[in-house]
Amino acid sequence: MTGRIIDSNEDVAEGAAWLASQHPALADALELAGPLPLRRRPDGFAALLNAIIGQQVSTASANAIWARMQEAGLVAPAPVIVAGEDGLRAAGLSRQKIAYALALAEAGIDYDALRQAPDADVIATLTAVKGIGVWTAEIYAMFALGRADVFAPGDLALQEAARLIFDLPERPKEKVLRQMADDWSPWRAVAARLFFTYYRVAKGREGIT
Repeated sequence: MTGRIIDSNEDVAEGAAWLASQHPALADALELAGPLPLRRRPDGFAALLNAIIGQQVSTASANAIWARMQEAGLVAPAPVIVAGEDGLRAAGLSRQKIAYALALAEAGIDYDALRQAPDADVIATLTAVKGIGVWTAEIYAMFALGRADVFAPGDLALQEAARLIFDLPERPKEKVLRQMADDWSPWRAVAARLFFTYYRVAKGREGIT
């Protein structure tokens, strides 16, 4: 069972209303953040490869490399395998990301089956691939598969938003934030959307780093 899937802005609004009704601090945060974005994106190999390319580089660098990958047609498993190390290096990938891209291309993931798999199975399948950590898998589950009850507590922006929203003395670590997120089930992915949006608004107002 996949649980609730977020397919529309109405789904996001429903989840936001539930969170606000259950948690006064989140209701206050919603007032500042305003309507939350849908943030759905296509699922599949290209989405995960794009996420790998974006790891530990600036957005501008990631976008430039991804544009070269698209121009070279390296956005599907077979072309990536055929291109090999030399072709991927020519597109701008580092040695480490070449290894990750090839591992993903050779993993044989059934992306259609992932759409029907339970959340835990999605995370387990993706994190079994070299170069895909829990954070990437959780982000994919939330925004590519639309899972309503997944959170990514390892994300620094979510940790900082939690600190601000709940007036905590410091950013909660991943384990602590994961425990906190249990209270936001079954709409943890909407809470993530709220936190990301709140973080951007607060950062703009307060100069947060």
